Amino acid sequence: MKPDTSPVRILGIDPGSRFTGFGIIDVLGQKNTHVHSGCIKTTKNADFPIRLREIFEGITDIVHQYHPDELAIEKVFMNKNADSALKLGQARGAAMVAAMQGDVDVFEYTPNRIKQATVGRGHADKTQVQHMIRMLLLLSEPPQEDQADALAAALCHAHSRQTILLTKQLA
Repeated sequence: MKPDTSPVRILGIDPGSRFTGFGIIDVLGQKNTHVHSGCIKTTKNADFPIRLREIFEGITDIVHQYHPDELAIEKVFMNKNADSALKLGQARGAAMVAAMQGDVDVFEYTPNRIKQATVGRGHADKTQVQHMIRMLLLLSEPPQEDQADALAAALCHAHSRQTILLTKQLA
C-alpha cells in the first residue's frame, strides 16, 4: 500500500457473473477524482466458465490500461439463493486474481460498510448510492448501478486507507 503522501489509484469492483461494474479513482489526501468507470458485460447465454474468463480478461485489460495501485471489492454475502452466492464468489475470485497478477493490493469490504462510507447508511438503496457517488465525485449524471457500486467500493477504501496505514505502522 502506497503512503498517503503520493497519489494512489484505486480500482473498485462490484462483482457479478453477468455484469461486473468497475470504477477507478485517484486519491491524493482528501481529494478523490473520478478517472474512469464502466461495466464488463459477459456474454448472455454463455457457459459460466466462459463468463468467468470474460471477467478475468476484462479486469486484466483494465489493470494494464489504468495501472491501479489498490483494489477495493465487495465481499460476498449469503442471501436466500446459495447458487447465486457461489457464482458471485467465483466472479469475485476471477476479478481478484486478474488484479493480483498486475501486482495490485486487494482490500475487501462488506456491502453495508461500503454504503455506510459513501451514503452514511448501511442499508441505503441503489438510487441513494448513485446520487451520492454523483455528488462526491462531481459527475455530470448519476452512474449506472454497477458502476456506482464499484465507485462506492473505491471511495470506501479511500476513506479507510488512513486507518489501514496506521494499523500496519503500529504492527
